[in-house]
Amino acid sequence: MKVALNTLKAAVAGLTVAFAGISGASAQTTGFDIPTGGRASPTFGAQPFTQKLAFFEEFGTQAMPTTQTCANCMPLPAAASCIGSANGTALDAFLRQRLFPMPTRESDGAGPNGWATLIGGCVRPLATSSREGRPPGEWFAHQRWQEFYPSVYVQTAQAPARVNNGMRDSFQRHTYSVGEFRRNAGLYWNNGTTRNTQVRFHPNMPIQGPSAVWTFDGTLPPKLLMARYGEPVLFRHWNALPINPAANGGFGANTITTHNHNGHNAAESDGFGASFFFPGQYYDYHWPMVLAGHDTVNTGATDNRAGAPDGAGGIRRIRGDWRETMSTQWFHDHMLDHTAQNVYKGNAAMLNIYSAIDRGREGLRCNYQNASNPNLCLPSGTALDWGNRDYDVNLMIADKAWNQQGQLWFNIFDRDGFLGDQVLVNWQWRPYMEVRARRYRFRMLNGAVARYFQTAVVTESGQPVPVYMVANDGNIMEHAVLFADGILPVQAIAERYDIVIDFSQFAPGTKIRFVNILEHDDGRGPKDVIPLQNVLSGAYRGDPAVGAYFEMRVAAYTGVDRSMNPADYVQGRRQMVPLPAVTQAEINNARRREFRFGRDDGTDDAPWTIQTDGGIGLGADLRRVNAAVTAGQWEIWTLRSGGGWSHPVHIHFEEGRILSRDGEPVPAHERLARKDVYRIGGGPGETDEMEVLIRFREFLGTYMEHCHNTVHEDHSMLLRWDVRNPGSAIAIPTPINTWEGVYYEDSWDLPGASLVAGGSGSTGN
Repeated sequence: MKVALNTLKAAVAGLTVAFAGISGASAQTTGFDIPTGGRASPTFGAQPFTQKLAFFEEFGTQAMPTTQTCANCMPLPAAASCIGSANGTALDAFLRQRLFPMPTRESDGAGPNGWATLIGGCVRPLATSSREGRPPGEWFAHQRWQEFYPSVYVQTAQAPARVNNGMRDSFQRHTYSVGEFRRNAGLYWNNGTTRNTQVRFHPNMPIQGPSAVWTFDGTLPPKLLMARYGEPVLFRHWNALPINPAANGGFGANTITTHNHNGHNAAESDGFGASFFFPGQYYDYHWPMVLAGHDTVNTGATDNRAGAPDGAGGIRRIRGDWRETMSTQWFHDHMLDHTAQNVYKGNAAMLNIYSAIDRGREGLRCNYQNASNPNLCLPSGTALDWGNRDYDVNLMIADKAWNQQGQLWFNIFDRDGFLGDQVLVNWQWRPYMEVRARRYRFRMLNGAVARYFQTAVVTESGQPVPVYMVANDGNIMEHAVLFADGILPVQAIAERYDIVIDFSQFAPGTKIRFVNILEHDDGRGPKDVIPLQNVLSGAYRGDPAVGAYFEMRVAAYTGVDRSMNPADYVQGRRQMVPLPAVTQAEINNARRREFRFGRDDGTDDAPWTIQTDGGIGLGADLRRVNAAVTAGQWEIWTLRSGGGWSHPVHIHFEEGRILSRDGEPVPAHERLARKDVYRIGGGPGETDEMEVLIRFREFLGTYMEHCHNTVHEDHSMLLRWDVRNPGSAIAIPTPINTWEGVYYEDSWDLPGASLVAGGSGSTGN
């Protein structure tokens, strides 16, 4: 996106020049092939399905310190130069130490940026600086801080690629000693460590250099945060990226902001695009882990379905609406103008939220045994009280491209949407995993920039494998939905599909594959669904990302599968999680708004725009409030696509319910679910218009709505909307970030943004 903030642009001045000087030359000299805009990515003799899948590595939450002082705590280790990175051993030691300084409600302006001296020599001498990058004062102070004071914390640093030294081995809940992670007997023991894991896509392929990939901790496997409802999290994110923006391998910004997609969090912890922070700084994100409806539903915390595992086999009850329980989330960068580049480069992790109904433990007072038991007993394991991952697998699926030297590559000049020619799973090229002959849960995240996927699950011989979808966008559905032919629905960028596959129907040694059958020819959206037989036979020779990308190999199972059978939860049988109640009167009286996503009134550099309530197409300006919603009030947002282009629209903060698609009935996998990504456009599985019922509660402030084709987002297809108390007309000022600190500029409402509900058909104009 390109915002009309000259001072904000100055804060990232030089980035585009630096990118063009590196990426531009690479593009001209290597000439990538379609779909990436350059030459095909070499595979260096690697063969498909010859490396084991690496499971996500847990960050590991730690109990909050109880003292303010820390005599032995060290500062964030500095880089050796303007283009360098911190020593890996020193960074590990820093990240392992206790949290210090202690978090504060308002941004901590007491200490300077620890890298200030080095920054002074690399950028310019700094008159002032701050160690925390969160904007100062009340506007970005943590809301309800004492009420939801953090119980646990995670500390990580965004850093250039480096070898994993096993720093987080002891933070893994399974401790490499129980279930399938135990020595000798477990499928996933993996030598009991991630030590010596390099950042590379396959053992045959080159190690990624520190300018090519920037990840959490700077390491792989990708990271996973495991959280529980009722246990607030302080997520301290340090920026340990190079000070010189040109040390980026041709793409990616060294300023970052972190969005917990779709956390029920206050605005100051939502990853607002303008509240980014610089190298040497940290940002404290406060994720309260509360259920939506906390203030109005189940306020006595008496419903045992609203709660979380207590660690001893019981449930810790909490306030809120249990029907709003979320399970599979992710968090990623949301940096102004550079979300696509930063996420593609490695700023993405997953988040599993454990609850009374999604405990991550089979066989413990299961719902299928007694309908009054909240625990659905989805496939997971039994060794731990909660959060077993033996049979519960996170998969981050994304297309990538790399240059002839094997280093990750991105075309920054493309405006339609960058497409890679290779598909990675958990940052690995065509991996395989062994699976027991029993039920598994797979949490599938489309972590791409612009590519949609449609996955068919088949045996090596082409036999369809039945698949049940049990959650959509991290929200467990009312009923499981069976895809008997093994072909899942189209999955757009940022959508999460939780599926269950029963491998007990297959003999040990059977190979089962995930096959992408959705073709692109440019980044504006998917083109065609390719017949599965044409893909399996090799007759199809178009989009190189079409084809098998992940393999599972069935191994014998001698245990007892205590997980739920999703066939018992299809429509007409048992119910999983019902949709929150809403009356027809509430729908009729909802405030209506319309957003049209297209290219009207755009520019060459910022072609993608959004029209609000019939107005002109506008590019992103983070000072402008396009919609000012009243907390707690139902709204119906009509999302439209112009020109046939595909747009996966993401509305931050709360989930919505799809009421209609082009006025037609909604498919079961969407009708039975709450969503936070909404596919509109002219591609397969899309419609031009969608009505979404939604409301926003518990927190106030500034949020965003945008296309999650992040190239579209970065080139202006994003808007700001605010949540306000009834009767409030105050537009929160916009933070302007610089090396010296943060100041504010005035914000304003788009005409009609804050008009009150006018009943069905009201547009607010």
